Amino acid sequence: MRPIVAVSATSRPTEGAERVRLNEAYVSALHQAGVIPLILPPLDDTAAVAQVLGVVDGLVLSGGEDIDPIVYGAERHPATGAAHESRDNCELALARTARAMGLPTLAICRGIQVLNVALGGTLIQDIPSQVGGAQTHDGTAARTDRVHRVSIFPGTRLAGALESHDIAVNSVHHQALDRVAADLRVSARADDGVIEGVESCDPRWFALGVQWHPEELTRDAEAWDRRLFSAFAAACRERAASRKENQPLR
Repeated sequence: MRPIVAVSATSRPTEGAERVRLNEAYVSALHQAGVIPLILPPLDDTAAVAQVLGVVDGLVLSGGEDIDPIVYGAERHPATGAAHESRDNCELALARTARAMGLPTLAICRGIQVLNVALGGTLIQDIPSQVGGAQTHDGTAARTDRVHRVSIFPGTRLAGALESHDIAVNSVHHQALDRVAADLRVSARADDGVIEGVESCDPRWFALGVQWHPEELTRDAEAWDRRLFSAFAAACRERAASRKENQPLR
């Protein structure tokens, strides 16, 4: 049996109706890694969030809109995009519940920011205007183009997953982590110092966050991003096996 993972999604008006949206690249990357993705709409209901996470084997926090800075105690920067309140509430609850449950978690782009904010961290709201000497993190390149280098810190779970300390990534973000939550540690940075990876300080909780979009790169010649999804899938399989062993007999 393949493990099942919840994947957070957004919603927005499309063709005259409010629709749940998720880029297909997430589905493809997860299926290729051997897990079944269960797309989760932005439910503004913490009880429902806990119920969903109680029956899956992992969580993916996907990319998307800027988080409302009010949730991490900051004033809105002029470059910060419009907030999606129900998505913010849902994903913050997802991240906190996953932490409490020790549920394997992969957080991508916005997802790494959600994970950090959920656990008490803050964000840089606009890299170009707030980080001196920053390289371009949100340019005109295609989502599948590797546009800058990232240094992976030796000895981290991320380095073990990618099997490398120096990779090239795509980049589609204008925000980044600022103060890192106490339960997380930095595992990767770009050459300009922008945080590109974090992970749980607790070795019992598989939680990796990356600022790039690995789901767009799994068909690339380089194996780094496939390895990331494979490591997440392995953690989910281990969780599924443990859950099955602990099920009461009927």
